[in-house]
Amino acid sequence: MNRKEKIEELQRIIDGSKAIVFFTGAGVSTASGIPDFRSQDGLYNQQFAYPPEEIISHHFFYDDIEEFYRFYKQKMVYPDAKPNIVHEYIAKLEKAGKCLGTVTQNIDGLHTAAGSNHVYELHGSILRNTCEQCGRSYPLKYIMDQEGVPHCGHCGGIIKPDVVLYEEPLDSFTLNRSVSLIQSADVLIVLGTSLVVYPAAGLLQYFSGRSLVLINKDTTPYDSAADLLIQDTFENIFPYLHI
Repeated sequence: MNRKEKIEELQRIIDGSKAIVFFTGAGVSTASGIPDFRSQDGLYNQQFAYPPEEIISHHFFYDDIEEFYRFYKQKMVYPDAKPNIVHEYIAKLEKAGKCLGTVTQNIDGLHTAAGSNHVYELHGSILRNTCEQCGRSYPLKYIMDQEGVPHCGHCGGIIKPDVVLYEEPLDSFTLNRSVSLIQSADVLIVLGTSLVVYPAAGLLQYFSGRSLVLINKDTTPYDSAADLLIQDTFENIFPYLHI
């Protein structure tokens, strides 16, 4: 099928479903100005003093917290980013009663900002931050306004962002709700993820519905399992879809 035929097929799948679930990755937010990780120009292909996978790990946070926060604030946080056409389309589908919810690997909070109410953030969110000593919560602005390592204004403890670092487990509640959501779907639409990060990528095995749709610029390990595979940019697809 050519691009036009694939878009028409995607529209038919969407029109025929009232139990769609989206599974999204970093590629969904690139149009909002947030770089992805594994593409040619992605974060993991840039040069830093340490590999990004090491900097955003559990042990590095405690071994060199100053370097962690320097990298985190410069490369992981984009406070001015706005939802793009993909986030907005998913939110409209949910409002129309056709989308059950979204499972995302992203930490940017843009699905919620677009108006989606049922969002399960597997890797946490930059918008939530907690003092490790007293448990007080802080918004992103507080983190960004603090120079260097942010400390609690109440007890002086170190504040840790609510993001899942390498070596840390996923939140069990979020994981279980994500599994339940995917099991309830008759259509699973996977967007902008390489599907190589586990355990998140392994959630696709819980889908047993009618149609698996996979849209990504690059190949993934699940391409052969897709009922509809579209290797293209979202800018070439979503403007032509309707609710």
